Amino acid sequence: MAFQVMTLSDAAAARVKAIVEHSGPDAKGIRVGIKKGGCAGMEYTIDLVTEPNGRDDRIEKDGATVWIDPAAVLYLLGTEMGFETTTLRSGFTFHNPNQTSACGCGESVELKAADLADLAERRQAEQA
Repeated sequence: MAFQVMTLSDAAAARVKAIVEHSGPDAKGIRVGIKKGGCAGMEYTIDLVTEPNGRDDRIEKDGATVWIDPAAVLYLLGTEMGFETTTLRSGFTFHNPNQTSACGCGESVELKAADLADLAERRQAEQA
């Protein structure tokens, strides 16, 4: 069984599905990546997908499809993507074990590449 790069909460899957349903017949899902920027150094990116990239990892849950940019995989391993609505904002959240810090406004993060040996050990322990 292959390791899934990222997981989706029920709320994130429902929001992705709603975005796609309201984005026209060409929309197939969203694509998650990272880019340099912000005061902490990196930002998550989310784009609508109309033409999937064959190199992207794909996650599906409850009819929602999310592709992951290959350049972001090592930074997103083990991440859970959520969606929350508060009094002041609504948006996707990322519970990322590779995040080492975040800026005060919460828009940018500092990420390190995942420790593949640690992930393999945890996965082996879970299967035992």
